[in-house]
Amino acid sequence: MWDIIRSIFSGIAIIPIFPFIITYLGYGAFVKDRKKAIRLAMDVSTLFLIPCVAALFNNLFNSGFSIYGILLVMIIGGGLLGNLHYRKDGIIPWKKILRVVWRISFFATAFLYIILIIVTLLQLAFTVS
Repeated sequence: MWDIIRSIFSGIAIIPIFPFIITYLGYGAFVKDRKKAIRLAMDVSTLFLIPCVAALFNNLFNSGFSIYGILLVMIIGGGLLGNLHYRKDGIIPWKKILRVVWRISFFATAFLYIILIIVTLLQLAFTVS
């Protein structure tokens, strides 16, 4: 059972745009609101982008810290946003902070994914074996 789940995740995670498109089209077919469909597609594809970026970073720099670094940046970002909201309003809206950190993580990991894929492909193209 675990092997099946891992194989499905690995197959989908090879190209993280697939979960975005599948979620967008699937949810958009049932609910006609495009904004909600895009938001849900961003949330779902972030689950696939984080491990892909971590694996690309690990392969490129021979490091094992990348997943922890990504999570650390997300936690620090949440802490900074929580501090900002607490100083401004006196309360910490956890749900809003988690949503903002998750969506910013989507854009950051999508950008890093594109950059790391380009660098990896260039490294493979110019490596002499």
